[in-house]
Amino acid sequence: GCNVRPGDLYASGTISGKEKSSYGSMLELSWKGTEPIELPNGETRTFLEDGDKVTMTGYADTDNYRIGFGEVTGKILPAKEIG
Repeated sequence: GCNVRPGDLYASGTISGKEKSSYGSMLELSWKGTEPIELPNGETRTFLEDGDKVTMTGYADTDNYRIGFGEVTGKILPAKEIG
């Protein structure tokens, strides 16, 4: 068990396709950290860094309806020092 609390950012998995445009995780998008991703501000990333903000949205739909899961944003914090 994990002590998940309100406000924690959690993504349990992805649904990806065969085309690069349908990859569902940063690991896939950066091809295991070997292909940098260019951000809108010109910076590049291969992995998330301390201070980065991640926003996730989700929905499911059919021809007749669409249900949304809202939006969540979290900020990547530095690892806590143990000791």
